[in-house]
Amino acid sequence: MPLSGKRIIVTGGSQGIGESALRAFVKAGAQVVSLDINEELGNSVAKEANGAGPGTAQFLKCDVSNRAEVDDAFDRAVAAMGGLDVLAHIAGVHRHAPTHQVPDDTLEWIFAINVNGTIYTNGAAYRHMAENGGSIVNFGSESGLTAEINNAVYGASKGAVHTWTRSVAREWGPKGIRVNAVLPYVVTPMYAEFRAALSPEDLAAHDKATAEQIPLGGKFGNPDKDLAPVLVFLASEASCFITGQLLPVDGGLISVR
Repeated sequence: MPLSGKRIIVTGGSQGIGESALRAFVKAGAQVVSLDINEELGNSVAKEANGAGPGTAQFLKCDVSNRAEVDDAFDRAVAAMGGLDVLAHIAGVHRHAPTHQVPDDTLEWIFAINVNGTIYTNGAAYRHMAENGGSIVNFGSESGLTAEINNAVYGASKGAVHTWTRSVAREWGPKGIRVNAVLPYVVTPMYAEFRAALSPEDLAAHDKATAEQIPLGGKFGNPDKDLAPVLVFLASEASCFITGQLLPVDGGLISVR
């Protein structure tokens, strides 16, 4: 098992990519603590994964946009596991907004979770990894690399995640801490909400563009089959000489078209 003995914190572990990652890490033999604001779902997912084993899982409620909650949750998780080897920071949000007049609440919400949450969780992980090193996996997006209509605020937040990831990878590397970001194009609850917000015409155009632009299959990937193995790799010692990278897991969308 590639993650036997690894102690991992997963944010956003109640659903979507976070749930998929949690299950994959436990299946690979890790001890995992899941952090999320959805307590009911979080406990249910952790209990299921814990029952399946061979690793273990538990849940702690935490709002990643709240620095005090993050620090407390990380301290409790590390105390329960006896240390921290990996952070998979997956928690994130998305909302469309008119770019000529972005509502303040939308701007504050997206940046508080996507940007501040990355900074808070990474900082907390660093404090627990500074002596022995470790792996931090952040979540960026194709939206942070390319221009997208009506998606500039979300894209800006992910562009910030990309820059942060590369900067702290350089700064924390001498401590043995590697920091990378995954840019996934897989089906998630967030993606389902994105689709639901589109008009029939925009949805048809989106599906047509997706079919044309993703060489491998012409559609978004499956989080369990296409993404989870990459996360296990980045959490394992097999990736020990990789840091500061933005790794698209997108069927070729960014690089091949």
